[in-house]
This record gives sequence, structure tokens and C-alpha cells, in this order.
Amino acid sequence: MAFVITSPCQNEKAAECVDVCPVDCIEDGGDQFYIDPEVCINCGACVSVCPVSAIVEDLEMMPSDETYLEKAEAFFNNKS
Repeated sequence: MAFVITSPCQNEKAAECVDVCPVDCIEDGGDQFYIDPEVCINCGACVSVCPVSAIVEDLEMMPSDETYLEKAEAFFNNKS
């Protein structure tokens, strides 16, 4: 997974990221959006438009953001 949507997105869901994604890899998970790591092409278009700076590269995540990586993995694993 290259990018993870973290806490600032919770209950915000501005959706600019969804609009700019060229491969439609960002999905609404109810309380926040999630990036599908199997579809994402790591272009970073979503990062620059996020109004709350919620999208981070997985290698730059803070330890406190690990839970959001786990939530995204669970979201997409439950869809299959």
C-alpha cells in the first residue's frame, strides 16, 4: 500500500481525493475514505488535493496512524 488515509478524514469526507483519482481506487467506508492498494497506481494526485492533509505515504506514517492502515486492509479484505 503506498498511501493511507488517516484520522483527519474521519467524519470529514470532503471527497476531492475521489474526484481526482485516475483509477477510482478511493472508496467510501462509512466514517472515512479508504485507498485500495490493489488498484492504486501511486500517482499521488489525491495527496495534493486533500483539504485536511489526511493522506500520507505508508512509509511516512506516524505510529499512531497504524490503526488506519489496519482499517483500510480490513475494509478491502471484507469486500472480497
